[in-house]
Amino acid sequence: MSDFTFDKEFQGEAILEYGDSDFIILEAGAYVRCAVTGEKIALEQLRYWNVDEQEAYRDALVAKQRWLELHGEPGQ
Repeated sequence: MSDFTFDKEFQGEAILEYGDSDFIILEAGAYVRCAVTGEKIALEQLRYWNVDEQEAYRDALVAKQRWLELHGEPGQ
């Protein structure tokens, strides 16, 4: 996770660059949007993202759903 201190003065949507184990904040904000659901994800709650697609996901189930959309069922 980034060393950025989550400050209440940043209320808008953040712009991030997603890495393998953390992210870099390019533009400060309080949240990002889930690429699948469009829901706001507070930066301190962000745990799931796709480095290749540069997308954030609300939770593991949504991340799996998106992975299947991109790659299909295993064994296909």
